[in-house]
This record gives sequence, C-alpha cells and structure tokens, in this order.
Amino acid sequence: MEPVTAVLSLGANLHDPRRQLAEAVVALKGHPQILTVQASPLARTTPVGPVEQPDFLNQTLIITTTLSAEELLAFGHDLEARAHRRREVRWGPRTLDVDVIDYDQQHRADPQLTLPHPRAHERGFVLVPWSWIDPDATLDGTPITELIQAATDADEVHRL
Repeated sequence: MEPVTAVLSLGANLHDPRRQLAEAVVALKGHPQILTVQASPLARTTPVGPVEQPDFLNQTLIITTTLSAEELLAFGHDLEARAHRRREVRWGPRTLDVDVIDYDQQHRADPQLTLPHPRAHERGFVLVPWSWIDPDATLDGTPITELIQAATDADEVHRL
C-alpha cells in the first residue's frame, strides 16, 4: 500500500494527561507502518458535554502511514487500552482518547469508522491545534481556519 496522510486527535484528562499523550506519540512514532508523525503543541481545553470533569490536554497529529483506516483505528484503540481507558460515560473523563479525524480525505459512513470524523468540523479542540501545524489544511473541502471561526469552543483552546 502507498503511504497516505491521516489526521489524529489525542485527548486526556485523567491521571497524568501530559504523560499519556507523550506515550501515545512515542508509540505512534515507533509503529513500523507509521512513517512520519507531526505533532501539534499541547492545548488545554474545556471539556465538551454535560459531565463535570477536569480540563483536557489535546493534541492533533498529522501522520503518513501504510496502515488502512481500520488498522489505524484499531491501533488507536490499542493505545487507549494500554492507557486503561474505560468507556463508561459518553463525553466523560478519559485517560486517553484517540480519534481518526481524516484519512486520505476519504469519505465513508461505516458503523465502526465515519470519515471524516462526524463532529471534527465543530470542535475547536481538534481544529485549533491542527491549524498550528498546518494552517492551510482543509476538512471535507473547507479550510480549517473557516471551521475554527464557527467552532463554539475555539476560544477555550489554550496553547501550552
């Protein structure tokens, strides 16, 4: 398979979020089918949803990989499991969250994986860090800089 570009979003707000994100980036860089990893600076963000919880640390990554989208998602879930993530409450606190935001600009609506990520276009905690490393990026044909202006949480994203 030819290498493709993918965008991942990482987030954590339990235990030691900075360490959890750093370990995930190291694991991604160490995967033999992930050829390059460009990581945004960390961002402190306000949690989304109704659950009272600590602020998140978020990071957006641009990678090149020969993994399929499904394999990349599975590896992300493996990283979450290594970090002892529990999926108990929707939009609840977590030790690590790994989302595939974009994969080679593909569109798909599978039960396991929707591309691009169905809520990425409205999430400042994904878009703002992404803009720090690729300000000319587009998501589903729209410049992320335009999407950031419409994202209600964009003002809650603070670069560390």
